[in-house]
Amino acid sequence: MYENKLVETPVKAVLASVDTGEFDAETSMNELAELAETANAEVVGRVIQKKNEYDSATCMGSGRLEELKNQIAELNAELLIFDHELTGVQTRNIENIVEVRVIDRTTLILDIFAQRARTKEGKLQVELAQQKYRLPRLTGLGTALSRLGGGIGTRGPGETKLETDKRHIRKRISYLEDELKELKKHRDFSRSRRKKDSILCASIVGYTNVGKSTLLNALTDAGVLAENKLFATLDTTSRSLEIPDGRSIMLIDTVGLISRLPHNLVEAFKSTLEEASASDIILHIQDLSSSHMDEQEKVTQNLLSELGCDGIPKINVMNKSDIAINPVYENDTTVAISAKNKTGFERLLECISKNLPETSKRMNLLIPYAETSFLNKIRIDGKVFSEEYAENGIIVDALVDIKLVSRAENFTI
Repeated sequence: MYENKLVETPVKAVLASVDTGEFDAETSMNELAELAETANAEVVGRVIQKKNEYDSATCMGSGRLEELKNQIAELNAELLIFDHELTGVQTRNIENIVEVRVIDRTTLILDIFAQRARTKEGKLQVELAQQKYRLPRLTGLGTALSRLGGGIGTRGPGETKLETDKRHIRKRISYLEDELKELKKHRDFSRSRRKKDSILCASIVGYTNVGKSTLLNALTDAGVLAENKLFATLDTTSRSLEIPDGRSIMLIDTVGLISRLPHNLVEAFKSTLEEASASDIILHIQDLSSSHMDEQEKVTQNLLSELGCDGIPKINVMNKSDIAINPVYENDTTVAISAKNKTGFERLLECISKNLPETSKRMNLLIPYAETSFLNKIRIDGKVFSEEYAENGIIVDALVDIKLVSRAENFTI
């Protein structure tokens, strides 16, 4: 029996933006084009209009929209994507003028997240963000709400059509929030269990597409999807890694960030992003080949501060050093690597060892036979790499838990 897989034909899309000076419109438009391509759209045109302020009814000037209507017809485009959040009224008014489907930046990002979510928690988080974004936009969309789902901006886990009933959506939001609260309890329990078991955790954070998953794969053979696409992976992945001082750490890959990330999405993914605030160390991955590295660094740092991560040790991991356009000045908290070519890893692991809180110490000890009960404690709370039975005791090479170090110093060789 053969399975027929339908390949979705790329949708021809035109991008539109109003440049009020609020942000770099050209840079944001380039990012929007990448987002559109990630969502399987073919970008056939783009328009930026300079204005002092957004038009309350149509965002872009209605005269410019009339011109855009002709351009869309000439290009046979089926979709207009705005690089701004649109209200329900604005969306309806723009569609009435240009006569093609209109979505905004947030809807596009939510659509990509809907495609990428694989775990139950990921799917619930995406749908919650979609429903919260959709609710205040029901008024004004009119007949657009009766359209069946299909194509960019209409996907969602478990959905077949856009919801039209506010009461139904509120009920659905309440259900999703309850489900996520239960999953959060399990996540919190796992965190507290790791703390109780003295498991060290390192969160990998950074802008989308800087190489987080590639790094996780290279260090641990995690088998995580790593593509040159925005938000190639969405669900959290954890893998264990041993560092040079003998300690093991849990590497946790987090969702990628992006400028002007929808507020509802940040809220929905808060429990996942909070992995960073519960970490012992943060690996902030940055893309040395990007001309927008500084702006991307600010976006990530702002969210880390918002999550309360300011007091956690952080290493700036400067990735893609093999194709770097930015210079790197390495120090104890900054290291240049190439995750793709697996270079710079030795120094990265040394930096992690140096910056992690001291929870244990590697020691060479000669423990008298009368103190074998103490050796058992070292085995339980730490790690023994080797032991050799001598005439006057047991010679061990061990990773000793910090609370046992002062006593172990009596037996150092």
